[in-house]
Amino acid sequence: MENQVIARKIVTVHAPQAHQGFLGPDHMARAVIQNEFTSSDPFILLMDDVLDKKNDEPVGGPHPHAGFETVSLLLEGEIGDIGHWMKEGDFQMMTAGSGIVHTESIDRKSKMRLLQMWLSLPKADRWTTPRVQDISFANAPHLSENGTKIRLYSGSFAGLTSPVQNYVPLIVADIQLQPGVSMAHELSNSYNAFLYVIEGNVQVGDDGQRLQENQVGWLDQPDGDAQTELILTAGENGGRVILYAGQPQNDPIVSYGPFIADDQEEIRGLYRDFRQGKMGHVSALPAGQRFNY
Repeated sequence: MENQVIARKIVTVHAPQAHQGFLGPDHMARAVIQNEFTSSDPFILLMDDVLDKKNDEPVGGPHPHAGFETVSLLLEGEIGDIGHWMKEGDFQMMTAGSGIVHTESIDRKSKMRLLQMWLSLPKADRWTTPRVQDISFANAPHLSENGTKIRLYSGSFAGLTSPVQNYVPLIVADIQLQPGVSMAHELSNSYNAFLYVIEGNVQVGDDGQRLQENQVGWLDQPDGDAQTELILTAGENGGRVILYAGQPQNDPIVSYGPFIADDQEEIRGLYRDFRQGKMGHVSALPAGQRFNY
């Protein structure tokens, strides 16, 4: 007798509000993750940044990170510096680890939408050597069948596997469905997972819980080791969602400014390292710490 496959369902829905961001009146930001880390683990935060820049004044600049990974998906526009330029649909995973400085700047009129996540590192890898992995829109594994388009940036999902290397098992997938189209794909019960609707709306699971544009839906985790799957059905105008699913690490963290650590003394040490110039810039990483797929 075959094991029953359980459809994961939505247990929490919220609609993050847009607020003026730190880049000024042309910048609107949504805090997509609003949970305490103990329930969002391994996801620390996720910002949806929309910039409609109407002048040529530079914004952004260099800043440090340490103790975690940034996971960036550019939905619209361009962003970067002389070391690396991201275009629409590109993905980057930067392992800050022991500490790194990077630059996100825009010095001309432009429109941009960026999803950037802070992803926890396992305690044993908190201070690992920094690295950067980039995968372009064109090179990300993808499928297009029966009214469904899936582009996979990290992990394995829907028969696709990304070349991106992970410390924390992580799925990041851009899923687009034509009106009324359904899909069902395996999604490990051990993964903490949520959906963020970018366009249209979708119904989730057997019970058809509806998620609208700009809503976030966190999925349940059925008890035991049951085989589970994600079922989505697009609404009357179709739907586009970003799936984030990751393996919880169950390691407590301390967050302060641009750093994640195990305790406050480590945070103070990271600030000292940055002030003393001990954190190199991402553009100066040797070839062995840069990966382009």
